[in-house]
Amino acid sequence: MENALDKAANAKERLKHPFPVVPTTKILAIGQFTKPPTPEQIREIFPKEVPATLRLYLAGEIDQWWIRQTQTGPVFLLNVTSLEEARALMEKLPLAQAGLMKHEFIELGPLTPLHLLLSDGGSTAGK
Repeated sequence: MENALDKAANAKERLKHPFPVVPTTKILAIGQFTKPPTPEQIREIFPKEVPATLRLYLAGEIDQWWIRQTQTGPVFLLNVTSLEEARALMEKLPLAQAGLMKHEFIELGPLTPLHLLLSDGGSTAGK
């Protein structure tokens, strides 16, 4: 049972971090050409890039993929839980190996405000 001092300390900690920490469940990888590929590079690299990307999708490592409306690079939703895994996957692709593509990585996890719907106000992470 919590005493008054413990309750005050816990309340103060909750004010600093109003939402519980959640695990990373996916990584968003946003690609950006480092420079526009030349027609020669497109003919040489894209026939390798497309099958390499498709292999990652069929292996379950890419969940979803899109192209930015600006045509400046792809966006991938990756089924990995660490930035290291995400970087390793994207660095395997031919455009990245040729130095033509870089990626920004965003760690994603469960929507934390949903914990407010739980009767105890806590997280179920790790339970």
